[in-house]
Amino acid sequence: MSSLSKEELVRYHRQIILPGFGMEGQLKIKNARVLVVGAGGLGCPLLLYLTGAGVGTIGIIDFDTVDLSNMHRQILFDSDDIGKNKAVVAKEKLTRKNPNVNFEIFDRVLDERNASEIISRFDVICDGSDNFLTRYLVNDTCVKQGKPLVYGSVLRYEGQLAVFNYHGGKQLRDLYPEAPEAEDVPSCSEAGVIGALPGIIGSMMAEKCIQVILGVEIPENELMLYHTFAEGINQIQY
Repeated sequence: MSSLSKEELVRYHRQIILPGFGMEGQLKIKNARVLVVGAGGLGCPLLLYLTGAGVGTIGIIDFDTVDLSNMHRQILFDSDDIGKNKAVVAKEKLTRKNPNVNFEIFDRVLDERNASEIISRFDVICDGSDNFLTRYLVNDTCVKQGKPLVYGSVLRYEGQLAVFNYHGGKQLRDLYPEAPEAEDVPSCSEAGVIGALPGIIGSMMAEKCIQVILGVEIPENELMLYHTFAEGINQIQY
């Protein structure tokens, strides 16, 4: 297990002094390998907080490029990044935030040809993708490999959050057995999304990921629904 440098002891001091966290918790985070699928609305805050927390190795997979329409919610990017690959830009900016973190970039589509090999490299998988084909591919691969999966999604005013396949817990298909047809579910580009919502859900995903790394107890088989303008937070058991 790695040790912490003097610089890291200062950088992570506010975490290390937490009751039940300490040096042991920080070393677990430093030695963890986390894959973030999607560097968009959910991925941006998720990546920022995982980087700030000191996760030792973070994989970023995203084939897309930065677009002007991303600016209201994808907080890692600015206007000068338009047209550049999101994963590449994310690595550049996050490295400046915390040079202690090692980033592995996959600027390609995650598909059936490469999912197994890429996911096998990491301990915890965080899915912030924006389509059901990718979500089910990530879920099924995690189930086959026994990887815990932190799942988030957003649309319009509502976000969802769950931890699948953790300590024998259930998976995405236990909640939604089959993916809906693409034409039956609008995307954010079609239906819209309130800008702050991905920041809220992405930050929650980061916290859940850290809990998984630390090995703490998480409520089993629970889906959180968060609505910005209506009923607030609801928990659904499945």
